[in-house]
Amino acid sequence: MPEIYFPAEDSFLLAEFVKKEINKSSTRVLDMGSGSGIQAETAIISGINPENITIAEINKNAVKLLKKKFPNSKVILSDLFFNIPDNEMFDVIIFNPPYLPDSKFDKKLDTSGGKNGSGIINRFLEQAKSHLNKNSKILLLTSSFTKNIKWGNYSKQLLGKKRIFFEELYVWELGN
Repeated sequence: MPEIYFPAEDSFLLAEFVKKEINKSSTRVLDMGSGSGIQAETAIISGINPENITIAEINKNAVKLLKKKFPNSKVILSDLFFNIPDNEMFDVIIFNPPYLPDSKFDKKLDTSGGKNGSGIINRFLEQAKSHLNKNSKILLLTSSFTKNIKWGNYSKQLLGKKRIFFEELYVWELGN
């Protein structure tokens, strides 16, 4: 079983923009691929009622931790939207995905996003469309190493970036 992904530079950068972009009118929030729950925590600190937060995670160990940490939120074991009901809609979806290209040195589930780093992101973007309310948004983190993202017909705005070591991290706001 994979270890739980605990916050690192990418998580902290995304959390900065979750604080800025989420407000109480964002009534329904999905923290996709939550890891240890930093984005859900940030949403709660920003004024979102924990009962209006859904947390989805593929790692069974992380789900156990998240259920204890967020007893008033809906916590789901899910590979992206697989276990999220088709009729469940959100105002904000937050996703810090595995975004690095596969390498012989790093094939961790929590960091590797496939051959180009975009495989999981592209699946997410395709599936997310059917779970967005009108005038809703996605907050998504990517890297300068992530190639071939299929943005589709989302509106896209770069909210911020940060250089760390040998890569640059980007936080995007996508709209429907």
